[in-house]
Amino acid sequence: MADISAKEVMELRRKTGCGMMECKKALLESNGDVDGAIEYLRKAGMAKAQKRAGRAVNQGKWGVAAAGNSVALVEALCETDFVAGTAEFKAFVQQAAQKALSYEAEGDVSAQLVADMEADLHALIGKIGENMSIRRAVKWTAADGGKLAYYLHTAQPYATLVEVAGTDDPALLNNIALHITASNPTYISSKDVPASFIEKEREIAAADPKLQGKPEKVLAGILQGKLNKRFSEICLMDMPWIDDEHTTLAKVAPGVVVKRFVRWLVGEEVGA
Repeated sequence: MADISAKEVMELRRKTGCGMMECKKALLESNGDVDGAIEYLRKAGMAKAQKRAGRAVNQGKWGVAAAGNSVALVEALCETDFVAGTAEFKAFVQQAAQKALSYEAEGDVSAQLVADMEADLHALIGKIGENMSIRRAVKWTAADGGKLAYYLHTAQPYATLVEVAGTDDPALLNNIALHITASNPTYISSKDVPASFIEKEREIAAADPKLQGKPEKVLAGILQGKLNKRFSEICLMDMPWIDDEHTTLAKVAPGVVVKRFVRWLVGEEVGA
């Protein structure tokens, strides 16, 4: 059996980030061969990852990377908020975001990122001892003249990414992202609301006993009013504006066109 020095253990720890005892064991198993020890640690990490794969992950962090007109947003999950706050986990999430940003693909890049980061993920699971996963990842590139803005909420782990045309004002772009985070719209404008949804809302409103017997024109006006109120609850452009609840984004910035947005909460709809 090889005589393993403390210096060799420290060097392997520097290369892998694993604990001192794990590094020493790996060097002993590989008879002092560093490459063999690294392979041993990687296999050990994969074994630990498989063992912990069934454990719930509903804590985590966002990773964001940006360059030019492109932004990547990544959600990585773990078991506890303690691990989510560690430097190792944060570094992993940021590494994943940078990887996603490098892709030529546009849109949902979750599957590709999960495959590409699998070895690093298993190594981190082996080191920290918690189950982890990359759950979601998007990489967007703004169209000509468009701008991307994002907002990460600190009190609660919300993340918003939005593409906007018609403005390059950093303050307005930031407020639009903040507005989406705070207001949680379902659609961009009333034009995007499905006809089936509108028909159902009209049906529900018309069932009000107080409206029975109203003249057709009067009833149509009342129903449209109720529908407009519903739009103000679910449509980004028609919602009360974050800086002034008496107006809307459509009125504050009539030249602005919101192309798309995502608003995510870490661990949402993930079973405990």
